[in-house]
Formats: sequence, structure tokens, C-alpha cells
Amino acid sequence: MPDPSKTKPDEVAIFPLNLVLFPGASLPLKIFEQRYIEMTKTCLRDDTPFGVCLIRHGQEVGSPAEHEQIGCSARIGNWDMPHTGIFLLACAGENTFRLLESRTERNGLIKGRVEWLYRDDDEIDPAHLDTCRNVLRALVKRTGEDVFAGPTVFDDPEWVSYRLSELLPIDNQGKQALLEQRGTGQRLAAINKVLQPD
Repeated sequence: MPDPSKTKPDEVAIFPLNLVLFPGASLPLKIFEQRYIEMTKTCLRDDTPFGVCLIRHGQEVGSPAEHEQIGCSARIGNWDMPHTGIFLLACAGENTFRLLESRTERNGLIKGRVEWLYRDDDEIDPAHLDTCRNVLRALVKRTGEDVFAGPTVFDDPEWVSYRLSELLPIDNQGKQALLEQRGTGQRLAAINKVLQPD
């Protein structure tokens, strides 16, 4: 999992998207709106993350969208500017957070004060972990390891839970519920119910 000791400001820019970002996930972005160009420049200058939250109502482009209060920070790894006014970003999910309060700047950029969330050390059912690990291994065998931002770590239950959360064919609300699970054991149990419904 990403190093939690990296810079984590109390306030971050919020990027509402029609997706759920998980810690350790890759996130390619094409940035062209002025508010997000300014956000990108600030993140690159200060080496700080921005926050990604799932959209509840609204669109990614245009007026600020209504979004979930729990999201995941993203840090820019690589970037390119193929044309003036366009950034191509390769980002990675880092840490989950809860948005405590937010405001919208004059340019439409949302900024919020956040509480960083950490996992609960709950009990992990070995049967759930084995099922999830086996399914994930099969998916990786089919799609290749390149689908992930980093190396495969099948011995890490948290990594397994987040990577399956990314790949499961469920809607964004289902993925949001998995992101909001604080315990790895709870997340694996929820995934297991999707894989093996009663």
C-alpha cells in the first residue's frame, strides 16, 4: 500500500469523477478545464495530492458536481503536456479520507478540509481471503499484471481486497461501499458475498 507518511495536507482540491479510486490504483487523466489545470500545477509544484470523490449528481465537466464525502487521494506520478492547455497525468491512489467541509472557489474548483482514514485491524476469515486471492490470480492471469499500478502482492490481504474492488463488475455505488469499509476483513467478506452469493 502507499506510504502513509508522505505529505498529507489537511486541505486538498477535490476532483469529482464518475469512478471510485482505491488506494494503490492507477488513474490516467486528461486535464483541460482551467480549474483542474491550476490544481495540477499546484500539486506538481508542492508535491501534494488531490482528492477524488465519486459523483452523486452532476457531470465531470462544467458546474461543480455533488459528490460523496469519502474518497481517495491521488498523487501525480508522471505527466506530459502534448498541447498548450492540456495535461496528461498518470496518477496513483494513495489514502482514503472523509471530507469534513468544503467550499467552491471562484474558478469552480472544490477545496475541502479532510480527515485521513486508516484501516481497522479487524479479523480476516482465511476462507474469504483464499477465495478472493484465487479469483484475483485468475483475473491477473487473464489480463496480465500491467492492469495494476504496481507489483502484485498476493500475500497482502489489503492489496488483494483493493485490487478485487477495482475489478469487480459492480456499479459505482457498490465500489463506493467497498471503499468505505475500514476493515480489510470486512471488505473481503463483502467481496466474497459478491463472488459467492447465497
